[in-house]
Amino acid sequence: IPMEEKRGWYFTMATLFIRLDGIFLELGSEEQKRLPAFNRTLALLRQVLKASDACQRALAWCYVGMLLERKDTFSTTPMGVHDCGYSGTDPLDCFGKAIEIAKDQPPILNRLAKIFHFLGKQDMAIGTCNMALDVLGDPELNWQAYCTRAKIHTTAYLHDLERAKAGLGGMPDRSHLAQAKADLEQVVRVCPGLRTYLDIGQVYYYMGVDAVQELLAVDEAALNQALVFLAKAGESELGAALPELQLLRGKCLRIKGEDANAAACFKRAVELDDAGSNRPEGFGCLLEALLAQWSQAQLSDGELGREVDA
Repeated sequence: IPMEEKRGWYFTMATLFIRLDGIFLELGSEEQKRLPAFNRTLALLRQVLKASDACQRALAWCYVGMLLERKDTFSTTPMGVHDCGYSGTDPLDCFGKAIEIAKDQPPILNRLAKIFHFLGKQDMAIGTCNMALDVLGDPELNWQAYCTRAKIHTTAYLHDLERAKAGLGGMPDRSHLAQAKADLEQVVRVCPGLRTYLDIGQVYYYMGVDAVQELLAVDEAALNQALVFLAKAGESELGAALPELQLLRGKCLRIKGEDANAAACFKRAVELDDAGSNRPEGFGCLLEALLAQWSQAQLSDGELGREVDA
C-alpha cells in the first residue's frame, strides 16, 4: 500500500477521533475514557504532517492546534503530547503553520476559516477569509469565503443582540449587518441558492428591526427586501419545508403589523417543526400573534381557543 494512501487513511481516522473526543467532552466523560484516542490522534496527525497533499498537511496542523488547546481539559498533560514532540508548543503556532501552508490556495483557506469560526476564533477566521479573497476575489469562483465571512459577522451581531436583550451589554454593532449584507449580495448575484436566500433574508430582517427587543420597524424597505428573499427561498421544495423560513417570514410580517399573516406563518412553522422539538420559539410567536389579533377584536374568544388547541 503506497505511503500516501496510508496517510490519507490516517487523516480520516484522526478526523473521526477528533469528532469523537468532542462528543466525549460535551458529555463530560471521564478523562481516562478520552485519553487513549486523544494520544492516538496526535500520533496519526504526526504522520499526516509528512503527506505531500497540502490540504491534509494544513488541516493536520490545525487539528494539532485544536488538540493542544484541549490538553488543558485533562488533569495532567496527556503523554501523547510529549511522545509526539509537542511539549511547550503553542496552539497558535500550529494554526499559523496551517495558514502558511494554505496561503496561496483559497479552497484550503476556506476550510481553515470554517474551523476557526467553529472554534470561536472569529478574528482569525475573518483574516483567513480575507486571505482567500485576496488570492481569488471572484464571488462566482470563491463564494465560500464570502459566505463564511458573512456568517461570522451575522453570528457576532446575534451574539451581541442576545447580550443586549439580557442587559449584559450595550447596543450591538450594526456594521456587522452591513458587512454581511455586502458579502451575501456578491454571492446572491452570481450563484443564488436556498442557503444564501435564507442568510441574506435574515440579515435584512435584523436591519429592519430595532436592536433592543425586535419589536419596532426601523427600516420598512429592509423588511420588504427580507420578505422578497424569503419568498425566493420558499420556491424550492426544501425551502418550503423549513420551519425557520416560516418563522422568519412571520417575524417580518409581525413587525409590519400584519398579525393575521404572521400568525399563519408561525402556525406553519409549528406544523413543520420536528415532533418533540426543543425549540419552542415558533409556538411562542404564534401565541403572541394570536393574542395581538384577539386584543384588536380580530379574533373572538372561541376562535382564539380553537387556534391554540389546534
